[in-house]
Amino acid sequence: MGSIRQSKIEKVIQEELAKLFQRNAKEFCLGAMVTPTAVRVTPDLSLARVYVSIFAGPTPQEVFDEINKHKARIKGDVGRVIKSLHHIPELRFFIDDSLDYAEKIDDLLKNG
Repeated sequence: MGSIRQSKIEKVIQEELAKLFQRNAKEFCLGAMVTPTAVRVTPDLSLARVYVSIFAGPTPQEVFDEINKHKARIKGDVGRVIKSLHHIPELRFFIDDSLDYAEKIDDLLKNG
């Protein structure tokens, strides 16, 4: 369980990334819809693990690779918006496949 400060920072980073991905979908996401589903920040605030869901576009791996290609610029854009943090954590992106997994389980339960 993280501190209250960690939780607030996670929420702010998640909100700003959602706005950023929406505004720059063509540039960062190859036109796909990308949603940050969770952000987890380490206690020393040096690293943020960002979990993203990818819909309606090229393969998720292509979009993921494009996001990673632009992660320095994404971090800079987030830093310009969140002025209350002196140091923006390093952003590491991960594909969140929990929705796909839940759908598979649901199908298995329905079809026996």
